Amino acid sequence: MRILFVHPNYHSGGAEIAGKWSPAWVAYLAGYLKSNGYDDYIFVDAMTDEISDEDLRKIFAHENPDVICCTSVTPAIYKAEETLKIAKEVCPNAVTLLGGIHATFMFQQVLTEAPWIDAIIRGEGESITLEVVQAIDAGRWPECRNEIKGIAFNDDDKVIATPAAPTIRDVDSIIPDWGILEWKKYIYIPLGVPVATPSMSRGCPFTCSFCSQWKFWRDYRVRDPKKVVDEIEILMKDHGVGFFILADEEPTINKAKFVEFCEELIDRDLGILWGINTRVTDIMRDEDLLPFYRKAGLVHISLGTEAAAQMNLDTFVKETTVAQNKRAIELLRNAGIVTEAQFIVGLDNETPETLEETFRMCMDWNPDMANWAMFTPWPFSDLYNDVKDKVEIFDFEKYNFVTPIMKPAAMTRGELLDRVMHNYRRFYMKKAFLGYPWERNRLRRKYLLGCLKAFLKSAFERRFYDLGKAGYWGPQSRKKVDWNFDTSRTLVKPEPQLEEQVIKWKSAPIRKRGGKPAKAAASDAAVQVKVCGGGDQQLAESLDSETIKTDIRENA
Repeated sequence: MRILFVHPNYHSGGAEIAGKWSPAWVAYLAGYLKSNGYDDYIFVDAMTDEISDEDLRKIFAHENPDVICCTSVTPAIYKAEETLKIAKEVCPNAVTLLGGIHATFMFQQVLTEAPWIDAIIRGEGESITLEVVQAIDAGRWPECRNEIKGIAFNDDDKVIATPAAPTIRDVDSIIPDWGILEWKKYIYIPLGVPVATPSMSRGCPFTCSFCSQWKFWRDYRVRDPKKVVDEIEILMKDHGVGFFILADEEPTINKAKFVEFCEELIDRDLGILWGINTRVTDIMRDEDLLPFYRKAGLVHISLGTEAAAQMNLDTFVKETTVAQNKRAIELLRNAGIVTEAQFIVGLDNETPETLEETFRMCMDWNPDMANWAMFTPWPFSDLYNDVKDKVEIFDFEKYNFVTPIMKPAAMTRGELLDRVMHNYRRFYMKKAFLGYPWERNRLRRKYLLGCLKAFLKSAFERRFYDLGKAGYWGPQSRKKVDWNFDTSRTLVKPEPQLEEQVIKWKSAPIRKRGGKPAKAAASDAAVQVKVCGGGDQQLAESLDSETIKTDIRENA
């Protein structure tokens, strides 16, 4: 049986400015299929290789696969749909499958827009895709569709969604095939080396209102740290990887496992640099361990500071304070770890004054890097219910963190973009002339100058923040900026029984929905540390599988 994996050719001026990212999904999915006897497959990375629709037709015709698998984040959904349409036209007998977070929750929308998709894989894809492939191989497809959990499909113009499939409890059973990727393509610009995005865990036991990753994975599971390091060693020695970023939502949340992971890296003396995304609360919790993390090669931490205004932190149910954000950045700086502060802007209450406040607060915190991302109202996030009456744009191709989907009440979208660019210009001008070149630590200096190179490269190429596509050239053009929204795009009204499937999938506890946490004094640096989504829980420092399951039940 011939299987073809394809990554859709979608681009935006966000994470791509740092380089070309290796798509880990295909390595994990292919590896799982290979472990179960299906190893006749090929991967087509239309995004990295900039493959045109015409060339895709030729590839599909040449390979003539039995199954074509595609994935998609929300902004790439139309490209994914079009890719599978081409696939079905060229290979009408092939079974077309689509996975990813958008299709998982918006399956009725997707199947209405793209009826040529044979099935949507909902949630964690490995075991479900294997079951579908086995059914096709045995000649039982499509008659057996209703028997396979975790899929959605069209049946006589009616959308059917089967019950959710169980998650894979033993995540160590998923052995990726990293050899499916051509690693020379995936270069991290700051260091000029191939970059990988392996995972140490799946899911998150907490429930931030703007996030949907905890919904997608449903429960939290962590791998054996030694096996993760085995994987990293293979990536280094067999594929030349020189930098990696853990793809986990919050890799430090299980302190015991994270410490074990770092110890293993140090013991093997691999000498590889790496980065993570995590929360300020974990940084404060691990203050004494930060030098140890740095010794293990951890050089870059992107912090979910999210906002410089306490009001917005409360809206996001972050359960953190402005003072904690500042303290976490200070601790990382003292440990020699590069810090990147992440801010979400562009909510309905955004004003020129709040954006200026964000900038001044950011300069006071003094992170090494800063990123201002546009608020994106995912229809499947909890926060969407609070803002849906103000959402005007349903052109999902623009839901990419760099396009202002929401229009603030007191600003135009052009003004919002201009003020965000004003923050970027001031911040990085200061870093470029008064910061990075004078960094005393040689490694930090090299790394930061490499990041500046990536930033400037995307800016001069007009790719940063999609400025070229929008026609933004500076303050003088803010009234002429055009995002070319497709206003004909609308939401499909969900059938009640299908909407019930989405609600049952994974919801935050009632106590964490709709309300806002009590506000803490922004000046109180000693305020009790809270976790994402409410409460004061942290995972225990030593956990067995039963303890993890208990934590999941209590926080779900």
